[in-house]
Amino acid sequence: MGGQDPPEPDGGDPLTGAAPVSDLELDATERLIDSCLEAAARSNPAIAALERGPEGSRRWYVRVAGDEKEVWTIWFTLGQRTLHYETYLVPAPEENEARFYEHLLRRNRRLTGLKLEIGPEDAVFLSGATGASQVSAAVLDGVLGSMYAATELIFRPAMRIGYASKFRG
Repeated sequence: MGGQDPPEPDGGDPLTGAAPVSDLELDATERLIDSCLEAAARSNPAIAALERGPEGSRRWYVRVAGDEKEVWTIWFTLGQRTLHYETYLVPAPEENEARFYEHLLRRNRRLTGLKLEIGPEDAVFLSGATGASQVSAAVLDGVLGSMYAATELIFRPAMRIGYASKFRG
């Protein structure tokens, strides 16, 4: 009714299929994420800093030092069903809008586990999500690597198109 899908019999999210996890599982996943991101920050020179969100928020901020985009942040947010991750990629274009969005749509098609989307102020974000019950050290490592690779691949060409008269990089 009211345009909403009926709830799944197992309580799963009708869009992602992710089932809610218990509070105990959520606490364990939070500790796992803490441990994995702390280990990655110690061993990966591309990770410039790691911070936690406010107490009880289940949010992490991973500051990354890249080559094409010098510094950027991945926001991880753990919810009852999913671990969501995103980064601000580029601002809305000032010129060549059609070419800019065509470039992003073509790149979007080749992304695996990530998507490009328009967010606040028409900025472009790179994001993804995985089921909260699927979080592991390997998944987190894959997310960090995929976010890094996609940002490095997409940032500079998008800026050259959307800011052609200003961006000289």
